[in-house]
Amino acid sequence: MTPRRKRMVLVLSAVAGVAIAATLGLKAFQENILYYYSPTQIASGEITFDDRRIRVGGLVVDGSVQREMGELGVVFDVTDELESVTVAYDGILPNLFREGQGIIAHGRFDDDGIFIADQILAKHDENYMAPEVKESLREAEWQRRQRELREQQEYSGPGEDY
Repeated sequence: MTPRRKRMVLVLSAVAGVAIAATLGLKAFQENILYYYSPTQIASGEITFDDRRIRVGGLVVDGSVQREMGELGVVFDVTDELESVTVAYDGILPNLFREGQGIIAHGRFDDDGIFIADQILAKHDENYMAPEVKESLREAEWQRRQRELREQQEYSGPGEDY
């Protein structure tokens, strides 16, 4: 084998090795991505979940937390102030978990439409809220205001001026 041919084989082997490593790295990365969805996005039916893990976030609805005595299981609702999602979690909740608190739950939906969480994250101080939760609450507030304006316009009827 000539020196030129040896260099060519070495370069092609290196390129193939880098390509294989990059492919494996990207595949592993894609399997570990958890997409965030708000309760409104879930309720609209625009999303199909195919038994993959996702993140759901919002505020824990006041009065929705149900615990069984002697059990770690808890069921509660999470809202973005427009729609709600029922979340079931079997484990120790974070110390900062409470009603009205912003949380993010990681898990999957079961066949009954209940989100089965395997991890619950709560905000860590008074001023912090996860960016995804903050954005979904802002979007929900905008949609609520738009709906109120439409209802107000329908109620006032045609021909009336303010």
